[in-house]
Amino acid sequence: MSRLTPPPLGGLSRQLKRTRSSRGVGRDASRMAGSAGDSFVRETFILPRDAARNKAREWLDRYPKAAYWTSVESWRALPEGDIEFTMRRLPSAD
Repeated sequence: MSRLTPPPLGGLSRQLKRTRSSRGVGRDASRMAGSAGDSFVRETFILPRDAARNKAREWLDRYPKAAYWTSVESWRALPEGDIEFTMRRLPSAD
C-alpha cells in the first residue's frame, strides 16, 4: 500500500505572510488593499452590536449596492459581545 504525502505548502506560506504583512487589521477602521486583481476597498470594524448595525447601514446608504457592490464581506460575534465585520465596496462608481 502506498502512502499519500501532503503537498508542499511553502508557496502558500509565503503568500500568506506577504498578504498579512501588507494588510493591517486595526481595532478601529482600517483600509485593506485587495488581493491581486481585486479592486475592492475593505474596512474592518469591531463595534458593539447596535453600533455595528448602524455602521453597516451607514455604508450601504453612503455607497449604494447598485453602484458600488457594497456588502458585508464577513462578520463574527466576539466573546465579549462585540461584532467584528468587514465591509467591502468598489472604490468608485461610473
